[in-house]
Amino acid sequence: MRALAFALCLASSAAAQVQREWTSLFDGQSLAGWRQINGTAKYHVEDGAIVGTTTAGSPNSFLCSERLYGDFELELEVKLFDEGLNSGVQIRSESFPTYQDGRVHGYQVEVATGGEAGFIYDEARRGWLSTDRDDPRARAAFRSGEWNRYRIVCVGSVLRTWVNDVPVARVEDDWSPCGFIGLQVHSVGGDPQWRVAWRALRVRELGDGGGFASLFDGRSLQGWRVNENPASVRVEDGAIVVRGERAHLFYDGPVCQHSFRDFELHALVLTKPGANSGVYFHTAFQESGWPSQGYEVQVNNTQSDWRRTGGLYAIQDVKEAPAKDEQWFALEVRVEGQRVTVKVDGKVTADYTEPPKAPRPQGMERRLLQRGTFALQCHDPGSEVRFKQLRVKPLAEAR
Repeated sequence: MRALAFALCLASSAAAQVQREWTSLFDGQSLAGWRQINGTAKYHVEDGAIVGTTTAGSPNSFLCSERLYGDFELELEVKLFDEGLNSGVQIRSESFPTYQDGRVHGYQVEVATGGEAGFIYDEARRGWLSTDRDDPRARAAFRSGEWNRYRIVCVGSVLRTWVNDVPVARVEDDWSPCGFIGLQVHSVGGDPQWRVAWRALRVRELGDGGGFASLFDGRSLQGWRVNENPASVRVEDGAIVVRGERAHLFYDGPVCQHSFRDFELHALVLTKPGANSGVYFHTAFQESGWPSQGYEVQVNNTQSDWRRTGGLYAIQDVKEAPAKDEQWFALEVRVEGQRVTVKVDGKVTADYTEPPKAPRPQGMERRLLQRGTFALQCHDPGSEVRFKQLRVKPLAEAR
């Protein structure tokens, strides 16, 4: 009963919308809490505002919050000193080496003259998400050469914006559940040294901190890719069911471009008697065999292998099963920096910090913390395991 109650709590927590206190993102005096990614545009503090100035030959530059935000309300004021300059406010955005050499990408709320201010653009990915940009009142909301009030609300897959209290955009999209906030200075031709400024930046998180994205729609294997024995994986009663000849189901969907470093993963898992399976992370698709890259969180309550549910296979094993067959249990995996924590029904079953030059058993040399995706294991024809309510929350990468 306790396990069921805990699982239900996990499933419903994302729906609770608790309004938190406002937090300032800018102290008015320094760039503390921010870091520049991409480009060589200059950012400095002047008269209680962050000022960005273009530089010759620079690509788009971004001053990014060190914290990540999922569900939140953001307010700020922005001013374009030069009409020729295009800028934007990044939300739920990301940068990692495996995507265009670290290029910033994600949702951008446009800052520009010409009628497109406040509409939503997908920077370095798909382009305009606000497909209808013809509302005359919205197009007239931004005032050139003046301070403009922006309000941005992100809850789940719904993104909404206002400029000077005028509703501008509403977009539904689930590609990015969480990310940093960024202030863009766009690239320009020549060296005009155009300027844009931001002030009065504040944010309040909504719900339980938000930021979780679903990896499984409960109906299909959309966003997943199975390797050597596709018949071993199916969807039944809202769950992914693995049973049959060896196979691995890799997440291949849009969330974080299926490339994760620091994260928190939640899932509900049910094992049949004698079943063996596993949840891999930091792994990569391969056509056949046991995944050679990444860690495996063991799922095994009663099968003959002595390594039990909740351990890090062959790295930090668990000898006594913390869950029972035929009962749903809550599995949590958190990776932050070099530390991995695994919980089953809220109880820590593994807590491991990877040391430098970590020793590994033969054949497991790539069982190391790195960037990668998730995979669910179908171990053998006698093992049946079910997974549902798989969701992930990206975390700010430890530096």
